[in-house]
Amino acid sequence: MKDYRVSLWFIGLLSCLSMSLQAQEWSIEPAKSRVSFISIKKQDNAEVHHFAKVSGSLESGVFKLTIPLNSVVTNIEIRDERMKNFLFEVAKFPRLELIANVKPEDAVNLKVGQSRLVSLSADLTLHGVSKTIEVEVMVARLAEDRIQVASFKPIVIRAGDFALDVGVAKLKEIASLSSISNAVPVTFVLSLTK
Repeated sequence: MKDYRVSLWFIGLLSCLSMSLQAQEWSIEPAKSRVSFISIKKQDNAEVHHFAKVSGSLESGVFKLTIPLNSVVTNIEIRDERMKNFLFEVAKFPRLELIANVKPEDAVNLKVGQSRLVSLSADLTLHGVSKTIEVEVMVARLAEDRIQVASFKPIVIRAGDFALDVGVAKLKEIASLSSISNAVPVTFVLSLTK
């Protein structure tokens, strides 16, 4: 009987430790993370841009990503300002937010050196519009205290889905361009530590 009680106590202890590990907060390392997108103008002129700031966390199975849209970097200052003012309208919609549920076995329970392809449904809020999108990511456990999450394939954001088409038209008019694509591929690499 005593051995039985000890066994139950030991199993309970292991369960508590496991739950404690899963509940630990993992935070995005901004300096080692990048969210990039490609704009295409005049039919086949493609340019790569990114956001200088990203933040977020993974805690209790909930992943959150926040991007301040005024951190957009296109390497042309006037274009940065136009995107902030006319496309993203940062005064009214300052950030992009994404939330997804992640199973422990798909991320924090991986052993160092292991990786896993994971398909997620994520709630994306951009420009005042919320939409569920499907995301395929490669999750890798780089160290005991570091996880990397990278897009396995680009996410295509369509301007019309997030009421950004008017802004795209405005940018096209201001820059006197024959065309700007309304579909934008987005990729990311995010490093998380605890």
